[in-house]
Amino acid sequence: MTGPRLILASTSRYRRELLGRLNLPFDVASPDVDETPRPGETPHALANRLAVAKAHDVASRQSGDVWALGSDQVADLDGLPLGKPGGRDAAIAQLRAMSGRVVRFHTAICLAHADGRAFAECDLTAVHVRVLADGEIERYVDAEQPFDCAGSFKSEGLGITLFDAIDNRDPSALVGLPLIATCRLLRRAGFVLP
Repeated sequence: MTGPRLILASTSRYRRELLGRLNLPFDVASPDVDETPRPGETPHALANRLAVAKAHDVASRQSGDVWALGSDQVADLDGLPLGKPGGRDAAIAQLRAMSGRVVRFHTAICLAHADGRAFAECDLTAVHVRVLADGEIERYVDAEQPFDCAGSFKSEGLGITLFDAIDNRDPSALVGLPLIATCRLLRRAGFVLP
């Protein structure tokens, strides 16, 4: 008898690498979800809505004992979402805006079954960015090119040099998938860990 099948509802290489740490077999599928924030939607609500939508979108295309894991991360600066910069100028602008401030990262996950059942959680990480000089910002952006990362940095790389502190419950959350919460949801769904 085999256990349930798992699909990562994301094409993010960061999430794929993190989920791979759990030594569970999984497939990858691209969710078809509009990620545009709704008027007045908070970063927390946006992350939760998108994680749920991604998981349900992929799960709804399955049959049998299949679970889809959706995740989304939204950087929050004073209640406003910071998206992925997409390029050098936008990354520099984001890091300048974050200099000397606290940025909160809402990393939501949802595990949805093909039959409609779902479990969800959201992790909160507070990043205390130190005061950054323009030269430091430009050197960092040129060295790491964090254009596909919310907040314009990679904490698992050189981005760690930009911070005074990180307050969180799960260090993997800042990279894009909170593994502690993910394990909790997977066990709840019947997956055997470790």
